[in-house]
Amino acid sequence: MEAATFCSILYTLRFSSNTVASNTNRLYNETYPHRNSTSICLFPSFSSAFLRNCNFPGKSLRVSGFSVLSSPSNPHDQNPSPELAVLLEVDGVLMDAYRLGNRQAFNLAFQKLGLDCANWTEPVYLDLLRKSSGDEERMLIFYFNRIGWPTSLPTSEKGAFVKSVLREKKNALEELMSTSLPLRPGAVDFIDDAYNKGITVVILTSYSKSGDKVARSIVEKFGHERLSKVKIIGNEEVERSFYGQLVLGKAMSSDLDEQLAKEAREAASAEKQKIAKEVASMLKLSVDLDTTSAESLQKIVATLRAGAEFAGVPVYNCVLIAGSRSGVSGAEQIGMPCVVLRSSFTSRGEFPSANAVMDGFGGADLTISKLLKRRWS
Repeated sequence: MEAATFCSILYTLRFSSNTVASNTNRLYNETYPHRNSTSICLFPSFSSAFLRNCNFPGKSLRVSGFSVLSSPSNPHDQNPSPELAVLLEVDGVLMDAYRLGNRQAFNLAFQKLGLDCANWTEPVYLDLLRKSSGDEERMLIFYFNRIGWPTSLPTSEKGAFVKSVLREKKNALEELMSTSLPLRPGAVDFIDDAYNKGITVVILTSYSKSGDKVARSIVEKFGHERLSKVKIIGNEEVERSFYGQLVLGKAMSSDLDEQLAKEAREAASAEKQKIAKEVASMLKLSVDLDTTSAESLQKIVATLRAGAEFAGVPVYNCVLIAGSRSGVSGAEQIGMPCVVLRSSFTSRGEFPSANAVMDGFGGADLTISKLLKRRWS
């Protein structure tokens, strides 16, 4: 097991009004009064009329003339033992879909399309994954370039053929994940332990590579009673969040004047440009290239911020349990501590920006006790 040591996941920083350089930062920090004052904020100044036209989750409070978000009323959430929230990705964390789900789904798709010569063993599948950086369309192209394309397939129809395989694979994957594929060992106990210790658990389905719908079918394996104790952040929750409505443009209701709409568009544009520059920088510095697009990274950042918002905990007091390099990149960008849980796809990967790397749940690996003790072995 490989682990990166860090002294404190839950570092404490005082919010200082002297560091607020604009009305924008004042608004954002009033909304999140305990947020790290060094957090990046690219939003221009917004009037209080803007917030009155936005619908945010949780209760609405009035602070200095603004409508401000507070966490929902829940006895369990109001008095947690530590101020900590655990955010869990689905792919590679709750289920090792890279090995169990995707490979089986591809083979079922091949069978459905009558491609008897095509069958991916685990070594073949993992080799294709690494060569294509997880791009499934490229995986198919690499594979059929190697073994030969169907003889009856015209060259001009190769693209349509690949898309038909991916469609069948997606259908097969949804069926497998919702029925036969198991959760990762220890995942259930980890969530139960977190709840028993008063720690909010947030499951992120929005940016799952398998899609929000498939990710939710995985989450449903925890059972209704257990799911009532956690928060699930999908596409809808991201769009409803404060950050989502500002940056992703979901708050543009018809009664906002033209100036406010212009300010929001400029904020979104600035955020996109910043993300693009950071991604370009990461690509130049990394030997193992991260193929996360600027658009995908923006969605990941929006999901992480929405997760913190729905949990009612500052970003720097959340811990992302990631199974993907893109999740690590998103957490690093917003200053959220991150622990990588290895899967078959990431077993040989290096994650220098993660706070720790674990092989699984429980035992000598990832436990709630280790998160609370803030140290790693």
